[in-house]
Amino acid sequence: MRVLVVEDELYMAEAIRDGLRLEAIAADLAGDGDTALELLSVNSYDLAVLDRDIPGPSGDQIAEHIVASGSGMPILMLTAADQLDDKASGFGLGADDYLTKPFDLRELVLRLRALDRRRAHNRPPVRELAGLKLDPFRREVFRNGRYVALTRKQFAVLEVLIAAEGGVVSAEELLERAWDENADPFTNAVRITVSALRKRLGEPWVIATVAGVGYRIDPTGGDERAVGAAHG
Repeated sequence: MRVLVVEDELYMAEAIRDGLRLEAIAADLAGDGDTALELLSVNSYDLAVLDRDIPGPSGDQIAEHIVASGSGMPILMLTAADQLDDKASGFGLGADDYLTKPFDLRELVLRLRALDRRRAHNRPPVRELAGLKLDPFRREVFRNGRYVALTRKQFAVLEVLIAAEGGVVSAEELLERAWDENADPFTNAVRITVSALRKRLGEPWVIATVAGVGYRIDPTGGDERAVGAAHG
């Protein structure tokens, strides 16, 4: 999951970003409305967390922009205003959920996951492919009935690969979806994470590398030696 967090209080924004990362949720930060609009124009996000009172175009205007785009991106609004009228106006602008400051980070994570499940209501909550079963809500992975313990980053990478349903996912896209905009495009993090993930899943290798293109879930197995050819 990749989230845009629009919050002008730097300390709070960084705390939210760091907390979400611990939950394998990639988060990009925008400290003002203009930056938020710019990020929305160049990146694809699953959810938006908007502070209503920000410099430049307000959080309300950002919400209107998202709704007008027709993307269907869920919006969670953050605000210090806790009056019912304030919440009503936020929902009227297209917000899907509302969280009043101060809040517990765990509650924010639970609400974001709930919004993501609602957004993806047309997809089965548990995804299965090539003997793999991934439960995004319980954060569990099984291969042929055997539980596989994964790190948060490994889980995030596998989630992207399974969602592609056998299609090739480039290293750049994995970096974008499972990390965030601050990730170094020249890093070997993708190669290292995919290699470790394949070993965790065990033989026969289920993640194949399409040389020079990317990675895919391959029910027939892949070639461990090919890992890294698509990135680095």
